[in-house]
Amino acid sequence: MRMLFSIFVILFESFLHPIHEKFLFTMASKELWISVIITTYNQPAWLEKTLWGFELQSYKNFEVVIADDGSRQETADLIKKYQERGKLSIQHIWHADDGFKKCEILNKAIVASKYDYLLFTDGDCIPHFDYVEIHAKKAKTGCFLSGGYFKLAKSVSDAVTYEDVASKKIFNIKWLVNNGQPFSFKFIKLSRNRAFKYLMNLLTPTKATWNGHNASGWKADIVAVNGYNEDMQYGGLDRELGERLMNNGIAGKQIRYSAICMHLDHSRPYRTADTLTKNREIRDRVKAERITWASNGIIKK
Repeated sequence: MRMLFSIFVILFESFLHPIHEKFLFTMASKELWISVIITTYNQPAWLEKTLWGFELQSYKNFEVVIADDGSRQETADLIKKYQERGKLSIQHIWHADDGFKKCEILNKAIVASKYDYLLFTDGDCIPHFDYVEIHAKKAKTGCFLSGGYFKLAKSVSDAVTYEDVASKKIFNIKWLVNNGQPFSFKFIKLSRNRAFKYLMNLLTPTKATWNGHNASGWKADIVAVNGYNEDMQYGGLDRELGERLMNNGIAGKQIRYSAICMHLDHSRPYRTADTLTKNREIRDRVKAERITWASNGIIKK
């Protein structure tokens, strides 16, 4: 059985990784500079693995803005290390810990960002090596991009080293399975076949939503709806922004099979039934009344 399983993995992987990878991408526009906004809170080990992924990107025209919701000194020391390392241009936007204030720190990061196009992700998501390139290549006026993720098991999350990211092993099915990742149909998200990914983006029943781990759009469009709603707590805060963008005429474009990040496993102690209910009520009102402006956003009431 183990031999049959190995053969299946090899055949499955050969389908996902065509031989002629050099023809996979056309170059993204070299004129587009991007501000990559990464959220973090007291997860320096996971943030470091995320920064490895951005150091190794195929596309280099971007800055990193770390939106830090009050992390302790260990995170500041890590960020300083990577600033001094010099492979990334990094801004560290921090405020004192006052509970879950992710929307507030995101708005501060938006204001601090240098460039006209913004790409949002989390400090527990290792980007595929062409992650920024895909967003740059597919950026267009009048829309935002909705990317995807592949959720890693805890054993795999712990096992990832710099060499695994640099060698691209982390995106290899055999490596993932050998390190404890359960084999599932979701491995198709790691396909390198451009035609297959394009088809899956069209066929997926999942709507294009603003995802905190993987979404991008024009800064002017985000500012036009007043950024993130700071009344929102954990649970749908990113989607609420996307819903206001759509109410304001900005369409969501699905690229969940094209732009992938590897989501590291962790607990979510800040997830509560009360905040989920409150957030759901805010989102229902945004949809029903077609609200575009967050009254408690970048610009306060």
